[in-house]
Amino acid sequence: MAGGRKTDAVRRWLRGQRAGRAATDWRRMAVALVLGQVLSLCITGTSVISKELAGLQAVTAPCFQSALVYALLLAVYMPLALVRLGPRAMWANIRRRAHWYVLMAAADVEGNYFVVKAYSHTSLLSCMLLDTWTLPCVMVLGFFVLRARYRWLQILGVLLCLGGMGLLVKGDMDAGKNYAATDAVKGDIFMLIGATCYAVSNTIEEFVVRRRPQYETVAWLGLFATLINGVQMAALERDTLRDMPWSGPIVGYTVGFGLVMFVLYSLAPFLFRLSSATFYNLSILTSDFWGLVFAKYLFGDSITPIYGGAFVLIVCGLLTYHVFPHPAPPQLAPLPGFRTSVAGDRAPAPDLAAVHSAVDDPPSDVESVKSHRTAQVVRSQ
Repeated sequence: MAGGRKTDAVRRWLRGQRAGRAATDWRRMAVALVLGQVLSLCITGTSVISKELAGLQAVTAPCFQSALVYALLLAVYMPLALVRLGPRAMWANIRRRAHWYVLMAAADVEGNYFVVKAYSHTSLLSCMLLDTWTLPCVMVLGFFVLRARYRWLQILGVLLCLGGMGLLVKGDMDAGKNYAATDAVKGDIFMLIGATCYAVSNTIEEFVVRRRPQYETVAWLGLFATLINGVQMAALERDTLRDMPWSGPIVGYTVGFGLVMFVLYSLAPFLFRLSSATFYNLSILTSDFWGLVFAKYLFGDSITPIYGGAFVLIVCGLLTYHVFPHPAPPQLAPLPGFRTSVAGDRAPAPDLAAVHSAVDDPPSDVESVKSHRTAQVVRSQ
């Protein structure tokens, strides 16, 4: 009996591996990889622009930097959503689910605020290491909210990506890019808060965009984030903005920052739908490498082999994570407001692995066999 149970377990495992391979959509994976690196390049662009702004300004103003981004999202996507969905469908959605959109927007605003503030208080090493706190938070939230169930290969992919991130950190430290912390404890706490807020925002956005159109999700994000960020900017940065030495470069870099972030916020929901928020956060780990590539060709900086090894390791981790997708649950967690459908909701995506597994498994009981044969007779007639 024990041998029979072991044999059955091995057969089920092999069937699951075959189903996972069959469920892998190579074209979808290639699109997800390319899109992830486009978003990573956007992160690189915002980092370069932020450094230039920090050099021109005596103090940082994160709310001011983000104001144009949210305003653009609101101005572009809200009219599009109203035209394509109609006011009634949008009202039916927001009337039941406004609290989730507000939480998503608030988490995004505070994530941006605390991460920018962390860089001015703690060291670069602490920021780079603590920023990866987003990954475990996203995976835990995905387990409960999105009902994600991770394969061991996906855990291996995450570890490979984190190993690549470790090589990037070591390369930066060897190159002498670290700087001393002015208030390490305060900066570390700020970075942990910001990384956790990003995880909350990413998870909610993935959940919402799996049920609602991308343009509507980003439109509501733009609306509520504009309101929250505007209030926070008036309360915390009023004096900073009044005393800021306004100049053409400051205005130009601020507009450039807003445009790059607009592209990031517009494309990220598509990656959430193609893969997951976890894959998104793994993809943007390569942003430091792309920053070095820009520095090499723009400023003549050198790239040591350790950076190339880090990039290869992160890409290998992304391939390992995505080549065997985790089984999609039959439905997402029944969060309040999403337990019943409203106009404009998307149908949940089918679990491809379960479909292939069901096709491979023949009917086991007599009644299933009878109904199967009956259906064949009816079709032949």
